[in-house]
Order: sequence, then structure tokens, then C-alpha cells
Amino acid sequence: MEVVMTLHLGDVVPDFEQNSSIGQINFYEWAGDSWTVLFSHPADFTPVCTTELGLTSKLKSEFDKRNVKAIGLSVDSADSHIEWIKDIEETQCTTVSFPIIADADRKIANLFDMIHPNQSDTMTVRSLFIIDPQKKVRLIITYPMSTGRNFKEVLRVIDALQLTDNYSVATPGNWCDGDDVIIPLTIQDEETIKQKYPKGYSAPRPYLRITPQPNK
Repeated sequence: MEVVMTLHLGDVVPDFEQNSSIGQINFYEWAGDSWTVLFSHPADFTPVCTTELGLTSKLKSEFDKRNVKAIGLSVDSADSHIEWIKDIEETQCTTVSFPIIADADRKIANLFDMIHPNQSDTMTVRSLFIIDPQKKVRLIITYPMSTGRNFKEVLRVIDALQLTDNYSVATPGNWCDGDDVIIPLTIQDEETIKQKYPKGYSAPRPYLRITPQPNK
């Protein structure tokens, strides 16, 4: 596969094949109709990465509730991943049940713009992509190599994306599942508002209309 682009929000991820800790993976076939969290780490057998993959493993039940599959990636070999998984499981007291892509030729890293030369010319930074069942990129988060990711935030944004896909709402800053939400400015007709938001709303400003989360 020739990679001639980098991906942005709303782009469709092209199908790809690559080796992994569980063998050759065809991305579309593996992902199926699930949401996907694809995340890169700089290198195997490194301390921050070990904690991150341990945390991801421990979220399996939460991911399952949300129809989400996780998949890791670095430029290390599949054999390296397999050996490192043993360390992750022992030191983090978990079972790694998701695959780790072995992107030795960096074709996936280049597609997702995971290599930032000011951090490293060869290793991937801590990038994370949330991809929906239609294979569209819905969220991108990138951390420097020295900073581990907050996986509670990953769950929070998945909740927000899935909520706003199913209901005509937006989520305010620091929103968590169960909190009030916002009526988008694109909806102005009062009859439509009554139908869509039967719980009513408060409006401290005309542009700021707050309503209870519709599915709670």
C-alpha cells in the first residue's frame, strides 16, 4: 500500500494490512462494526508505555460496553511485542487481550502522522485515534513521549461521541456521562426544541441552552 496522505478528522481510514502480536491483521476485517481506539507508543520495554498498555488492558470491560476495540502500534517487531506483553501482564497485573501492530516499515505510522521529527525521527509519539464503525476518524489526541495518556479521558470522549451521534446535543467542557448537555445553535425552532428536548432547558444566554442528558 502506497501512503501518500495523512489523516484528519472526518477522513475515512483506508483499509490496511500489517503484522501484529497476533499475526497478520486486515484492519477492516478486524475492526468489523466496532468503534476503534488505535494508539501508538514510542517503543517496547519502556516504562511509560508499559503502564499505558496495562491501563488499556484493564479497560476491556468498559470498552466492551461501548462496542470499542483497542489496538496498539509501534515500529518494533511482532516478536518484540509478544515478549513485552509478558512483562506488561506481570508488572501491571492484567491480561493484554488486544493486538499490537508491528509497523516496522512505518507505513501505518506515516499514514496517521505518528512520527514527529522534533520528538524522534524513527519512533512514534503517543498518538491516539478514535475511529467509528464507518471507519471515519472522529478524534485525535497526541502526547509527547514523556507524558502518559489519561485513559479516563479516552472513555469520556467515546461517551461524548456516541451520545452526540445519537442525539442532537453537544457536550460542554468537563462533561461526563449523566451531566447536562447543550442544545446546538443550529436548532432554533421552538416546536422542534420541544420535541427533541422534552425535559426542557435553561438559557442563561440566548446562545447557551442547557438541557438534561436525553438518555438518562
